[in-house]
Amino acid sequence: MKIRELSIEGAWEITPQQYGDPRGMFMEWYRFDMLAEAVGHPLRLAQANLSVSARGVVRGIHFADVPPGQAKYVTCVRGAVLDVIVDLRVGSPTFGRREGVRLDDTDRRAVYLGEGLGHGFCALTDDATLSYLCSATYNPTGEHAVHPLDEELGIEWPADVPLLSTRDDVAPTLAQARERGLLPEYDSCRRFVASLRPDGMSYSTGM
Repeated sequence: MKIRELSIEGAWEITPQQYGDPRGMFMEWYRFDMLAEAVGHPLRLAQANLSVSARGVVRGIHFADVPPGQAKYVTCVRGAVLDVIVDLRVGSPTFGRREGVRLDDTDRRAVYLGEGLGHGFCALTDDATLSYLCSATYNPTGEHAVHPLDEELGIEWPADVPLLSTRDDVAPTLAQARERGLLPEYDSCRRFVASLRPDGMSYSTGM
């Protein structure tokens, strides 16, 4: 697989190599060692989620308090989505920047986003199905959202009429979330991520 760092620190795109023949296809969609080598620390697997959405559904922008935050490794196992990562870390040189990656069941890419980053997506097909590997279990008191249609974010969702949950529809804007002290601090996120790196960590990728 190929792992490419995106323009936002802590976000990565993973492209697997697929092996197909008349019987079907095989691939490695997650490699503990290769991801750890790229991001600098292993991903603690605490919870796995599955999300199914109808075409036009927009979910996000979701994030968690840091610490402990919630790093995510996300792939689309059926259909297609536009996956969007947003830098919500106050003080980050790319604060407010977003980057979109198409995830689908053809190229079968994945994205990894570290603690402190926001995540959302728009379903491009019916029954778009995402699989998440998460570094922490769900904590309702420590999870938050920024409104996905906030003009300051300027995300061009590929849906004529985005379908939002009640939670997302009443979420604060980026400015409101910052005023309320909900957003993570860049320096705190960097210190937390640094604490995850084992001393002398080395992983062989066989490459």
